[in-house]
Amino acid sequence: MTDQALRIAVVAPPWFELPPQGYGGIEAVCADLIDALIARGHEVTLVGAGHNGTQARFVQTYDTAQGARIGEPLPELVHAAAVGEILEDLDVDLVHDHTLAGPLLARGRDVPTVHTTHGVVTGEPGEYYRRLGTSVQLVAISDAQRATAPDLNWTATVHNAVHVDDFPFREDKEDWVLFLGRATPDKGMHLAIDAARDAGLPIKLAAKCTEPAERAYFEAEIRPRLGAGVDWLGEVGGEMKKELLAAARCLLFPVRWEEPFGMVMIEAMACGTPVVALRRGSVPEVVTHGATGLICDHPRELPDALDAVRGIEPAQCRKNVLTRFHPDAMAAGYENAYLQALARSARPRDLANPRTRWPRSAAA
Repeated sequence: MTDQALRIAVVAPPWFELPPQGYGGIEAVCADLIDALIARGHEVTLVGAGHNGTQARFVQTYDTAQGARIGEPLPELVHAAAVGEILEDLDVDLVHDHTLAGPLLARGRDVPTVHTTHGVVTGEPGEYYRRLGTSVQLVAISDAQRATAPDLNWTATVHNAVHVDDFPFREDKEDWVLFLGRATPDKGMHLAIDAARDAGLPIKLAAKCTEPAERAYFEAEIRPRLGAGVDWLGEVGGEMKKELLAAARCLLFPVRWEEPFGMVMIEAMACGTPVVALRRGSVPEVVTHGATGLICDHPRELPDALDAVRGIEPAQCRKNVLTRFHPDAMAAGYENAYLQALARSARPRDLANPRTRWPRSAAA
C-alpha cells in the first residue's frame, strides 16, 4: 500500500447529481469514492452536471443534470466535449472517467485515464473498449464482469461500496418481500411477482419505469400481474427506499442477465435484509449463500427460498457489508489501480518522490 497523495480528476456521467436523490447507482458509487479518496488524503476534482454534494472541488458541464434525456446521445457527447476542454486546464496526475463517451478523448493525453466499466463489456460495448486499446486502463466492478471479456485492458477489479451507517438496521422484519430496480425483462420483476405469489407472500414493487422500453415491459408483463398481494410503488428513493429495504423479509433479485454488480444487494444487506437471487453475473460474489442470502439456480426454486430465508441473521448481513463493501476498501482498491495505471503510462510520475503523505483510516 502506497503513501502517495494523488491529484485525481473524477468525471461523472451527466445524468444525475452526486450524490443522487433517487435513481443513480453509478453516481452514488462516484460520490462515496470521491469522499473516501479525500479522507485518505488525495486531491479530487469532480467534473459533472448540476450541483455537487461531495467534498471535491467541482467543475460544472451542465447547469442541471440531464436525467430526463437519458437515451439521447447528445448530452453525453456535449458533456464529453466540455470535459476535454476542462481537463486541459487542470493539473492532475490522472483522470478517472465513469462515462461512456469520455474515454474516446484519452488517447494522447499526458496523464493516464482509468475507466470503470459500470455496464456490460460484451458485444458492441466490448468492441468499443477493445478499440480503445491501451489508451484507457479498465477497472471491473466484479470478477464475473471481467471474465466475460478477459482480453480487455484490465488493470484491476474493485467492488462497489456503500456507507453502512447511511442505511437503517432492522432486526425485526415485516412479512413481505421487496423488488427494487428497473422495469426491464433482465431484472426479472415478473419472476419476482410469480415467486412471491407461489410462496403466499405479499410483494412490494419499487421500480424505475420512465423510458419507453421500461413502460412497454410494464404493460406487457407487470400490469397483468397486478392485484391482491402485489403493491406497485413506482420509483422510490431517499428515506422511503431505505425504509423499504430495512423492513422487508428479503430483497428478491431474480436477475436474468450477467449483472456486473447489483448495488441494491449490498444496500439491502446493509439494512440487515438478506437477498434471494438467481445465480447470474456477480450474485455469487456479492451474496454469501446461507450467510447473507440464498442463491437459486432456477426460478422454480425461488418460492421455497423465500420461506427459508427467514433463517438468515440480519446482523450477519450488515457485518458482511461493513467488512467487504465499505467505501474505504473501495478507495484502497482504486488507489492500487491508479498506481498501476501510472506505472503503465508513457510518462509515469516519479513515484519515488511523493509530494505528501496522508493518514490511513482504521479500516484501511
